[in-house]
Amino acid sequence: MDRLTAERRSWLMSQVKPKDTLPEIKVRKAAHALGYRFRLHRSDLPGRPDIVFPRLRLVVFVHGCFWHRHEGCKKAGMPKSKIEFWQDKFDRNVARDKANMAELQRLGWRVEVIWECETRDPKTLYEHVAAAIKAKDGNQ
Repeated sequence: MDRLTAERRSWLMSQVKPKDTLPEIKVRKAAHALGYRFRLHRSDLPGRPDIVFPRLRLVVFVHGCFWHRHEGCKKAGMPKSKIEFWQDKFDRNVARDKANMAELQRLGWRVEVIWECETRDPKTLYEHVAAAIKAKDGNQ
């Protein structure tokens, strides 16, 4: 059973932002600190990637662990009410993510996923972003 009223749950879910989330902003700051410029949420690309490095043909998705089902992450727990509804929703999210990534790769883009929980430690995040960028841009 849900601990929140239906009205409170509805309000809470309405506060979940689709873009410009704190983890996404942290990733953007790390890329910017590395000297790279990028585009945001390009609607002409499948899945509307969070961060796009056009020159590098690299897209980065900053996924929330709960919504995109980060395996093994404690933030990816299953709600205790409406289990069937949530399982169906999560399955659709994961399938959509896979389809979008496959289509981007087919179009010649390199795809990186950075999970919400990976943005907690600034040093680790910076290294992750640097590795993702430099894997494609070996001369810098």
